[in-house]
Amino acid sequence: MAAPSGTLPSIAETIARHGLDARKSLGQHFLLDPAICARIAAQPGDLTGRHVLEIGPGPGGLTRALLDTKAASVTAVEIDRRAIAALAELQAAYPDRLRVIEADALKLDTATLLPAPRVVVANLPYNIGSPLLVRWMQEAACFKALVLMFQQEVAERITAAPDSEGYGRLSVLAQWRCRCAMLLRLPPGAFTPPPKVHSAVVGLTPHPDPPSPALFASLERVTAAAFGQRRKMLRGSLKSLGEADRLLDEAGIAGDRRAETLSVAEFDRLAQGLLARSL
Repeated sequence: MAAPSGTLPSIAETIARHGLDARKSLGQHFLLDPAICARIAAQPGDLTGRHVLEIGPGPGGLTRALLDTKAASVTAVEIDRRAIAALAELQAAYPDRLRVIEADALKLDTATLLPAPRVVVANLPYNIGSPLLVRWMQEAACFKALVLMFQQEVAERITAAPDSEGYGRLSVLAQWRCRCAMLLRLPPGAFTPPPKVHSAVVGLTPHPDPPSPALFASLERVTAAAFGQRRKMLRGSLKSLGEADRLLDEAGIAGDRRAETLSVAEFDRLAQGLLARSL
């Protein structure tokens, strides 16, 4: 772990100097407590030789904690120009290990942004967390691990089991591609400014043998149809896919069941069947 070159200002000094107040329009709630940031940075395990991607670093609280690990490099993607200026001071202190990119994370090909082995560790802005997760599930094989902060409600949906209240499309997509675990829960007071909801950190470890893009798209279609009308029986909710009864019969799934009762494996069978029909 390389020490910073020169004196590094405190994060409070950095925020004051750049007038970096959190903006609701950007979904910003800064995580500044060094102890909490260190706990999050430790969740992926030993980062020696790993290249870490962070989205929405803000003034750099978690970024500092990641640079305190043995990660080979940290690439921070930020859209807020005020934060870019604040992060420049941190980049100057770690010129060989920190790269700051001004960009919209939703428009970046994050899988090719940094060399392997790649790890994502991020306190995600609330307004882009779910869309980013779906994107990353499409390219999950590119990452060794993902440690992501969400609103607690979203985190609970990602890790929810079948037949539970939170189980839905996000649960299926995430658990189909990764082993998912709730790692930490944080109260509003851990952030500046405090959000109105609790937050939680989820760990995602990608499964081997990634599916084809066509199979991923097929699963997206099945889950969108099934959970889009989750109160309906599957024979009704899957009608938009065509020949719903046949699709269900071939997958060995009763048509009077509802989406929330299906396991991830059963959704996989439906996706496989739908894809086979289109070939």
